[in-house]
Amino acid sequence: MSSIYFTEEHELFRQSVRQFIETEVVPRANEWEEKQEIDKAIWKRMGDLGFLGINFPEEYGGTNADFFNTVVLLEEAARSTMGGFAAAHAVHQYMATAHLLKAGSPELKKKYLPKAISGEAWGSLAISEPNAGSDVGAIKTTAVKEGNEYIINGSKTFITNGYYGDFVTLACKTAPEQGMSGISLIMVDQNIPGFKTNKLKKMGWHSSDTAELFFDNVHVPASNLIGEENKGFYYIMESFQLERLVAGIGGVSGAQHCLEITLKYIAEREAFGRPIKKFQVLRHKLVDLATEIEAARQLVYQAAWLFSKGEMAVKECSMIKLLATELGKKVADECLQCFGGYGYMEEYTIARMYRDARVGTIVGGTSEIMKEILAKIIIDDVQYKSAYGNKSQDSRNKIQETTNDKKQIINNSNNNQNSNNMEKASEIIKSLPQRLKADKAVGVNTVFHFDIEGETGGQFTAKLENGVCTVEDGLIGEAKCVVRAKATDYEDVELGRTNPQMAVMMGKIKISNLGEMMGFVNYFTRLTDK
Repeated sequence: MSSIYFTEEHELFRQSVRQFIETEVVPRANEWEEKQEIDKAIWKRMGDLGFLGINFPEEYGGTNADFFNTVVLLEEAARSTMGGFAAAHAVHQYMATAHLLKAGSPELKKKYLPKAISGEAWGSLAISEPNAGSDVGAIKTTAVKEGNEYIINGSKTFITNGYYGDFVTLACKTAPEQGMSGISLIMVDQNIPGFKTNKLKKMGWHSSDTAELFFDNVHVPASNLIGEENKGFYYIMESFQLERLVAGIGGVSGAQHCLEITLKYIAEREAFGRPIKKFQVLRHKLVDLATEIEAARQLVYQAAWLFSKGEMAVKECSMIKLLATELGKKVADECLQCFGGYGYMEEYTIARMYRDARVGTIVGGTSEIMKEILAKIIIDDVQYKSAYGNKSQDSRNKIQETTNDKKQIINNSNNNQNSNNMEKASEIIKSLPQRLKADKAVGVNTVFHFDIEGETGGQFTAKLENGVCTVEDGLIGEAKCVVRAKATDYEDVELGRTNPQMAVMMGKIKISNLGEMMGFVNYFTRLTDK
């Protein structure tokens, strides 16, 4: 086909992948669905064909191909008619090993990547917990460092590849008191003492395994830490872009294949003496779906192109995750309707595709979460920056200083000395009582500790008690939220020089209870509003 994104080499690769899917995967679909287990030999086969290291360096067994080879692979995997198969592969190649590739030590990469790329070892990414799904900062699994080891305790749930897998990229708290700023990523082998799993039964994705994971004093080498300690939250937030892009690619391709199956069926099925494809109500419905799929596909390709150029593309990846998975659900529902009663029968592939499409709007961030992310970007002008220290990417995503004259930080026309004081972190915190919106704070009782490092900082306790705010020197009593930062970073946020969300994302401002802080700031006027 003619495309600005795909070359002749990409299309040759597509032919190779499609032949593999059609001849070696699709014929096994019913078997794997019934067994609720994918034959591990297929992963080794994919490794032999070079399908598991598309964007990985050759030194680990990868092919170091461009990202549109990944787009091709994911599109064709979605044609397997098994959402579970496509998900199991995507989690392994683009989630379980993605953090390792970007931030892992050379030794850790050598230990895990060659086996992962060859298909010899299979991996999962474990973030979600029984009481922490979209709220990553609320995870409770801990990893306590003792000597040259981490001792892990806790549990995870809804983990794809978690039952039959060989290793886990695990999110855990290495500094629980720091909230989301105390999360780390650690590689954990599944065959070690204290690590247990329980396979979950699902509505769809039957071929893949989804599990609960349990950690009871699990010992792993400290060298299994991925990247920097306590940077895990920021790595996860950035990696979500790839995860959502992967979901969008698969969602659109799955919808397309669902439509193709339906078009074939309505050409063969007759009612009232003629093929049902002649009925206008079905023709127009399917044309609408085809148009929506094509529009979504072009947005997917644009996001993939931005990603391939090193852009964060948070907005575009969130948009396609929202659009493609909601569209996939809609297409499966509308197409099943075209099959009538047969669409409800297990022997028809459309029934499986209908079940499998439903979870798309949940995994990788729900549609509701996608909308809130997009609202922050589009309405609140939030911008995001790489957590991995990529200099070229940093420069593209650098937060610009606020220069709008309507948002002057301090009115210094009358008292220049007061202006200078109000630029100090200590004075900004001490000004909280004067900036309190007392009417809004009626009935509110909370305590905050501010631990601000540097010459212009200090330690302070701010109390809100039924519409009254007081600030005292020192960390007094027990706080509902602790704020830690360097004085310069805190000042930059308060004075509008740095985006607050970005400062939190990058770990410059560490907040132990983000929900409490989001409520707290609403009770005060901001310096940038003056």
